Amino acid sequence: MSDIQLKEAIHTLKETGVRITPQRHAILEYLIQSMSHPTADEIYKSLEGKFPNMSVATVYNNLRVFREAGLVKELTYGDASSRFDFVTSEHYHIICENCGKIVDFHYPGLDEVEQLASSVTGFKVGHHRMEIYGICPECNKGTTH
Repeated sequence: MSDIQLKEAIHTLKETGVRITPQRHAILEYLIQSMSHPTADEIYKSLEGKFPNMSVATVYNNLRVFREAGLVKELTYGDASSRFDFVTSEHYHIICENCGKIVDFHYPGLDEVEQLASSVTGFKVGHHRMEIYGICPECNKGTTH
């Protein structure tokens, strides 16, 4: 599945006139394979062995290019560093208030919330986002409620 996503992402970039450098390819691949919604720093650290001349600024610049092309969403929650999510199907996030881990979940039943919001308010709805906060299983181990 991720090979198809990578090919489609590269095609989208080429269509918008973006050159596919080895660094861009590696960053895209990492984002598609990563389930952890990495920060720019985490992406940099995981790829610096492969690209010793790449800087954190290079990673940020490429993430901005991907965001502008609609391939990546920047997730900002509280004061923590932005995390980056490869855009797949519409999904929501549940966030650990202790360690900051973000996990995707899909709930198709919420799709109709946009129609409801529109019909109640008369707004032309563009999109919505939802975050749920709690403590992940790893952080919850050893704590009693």
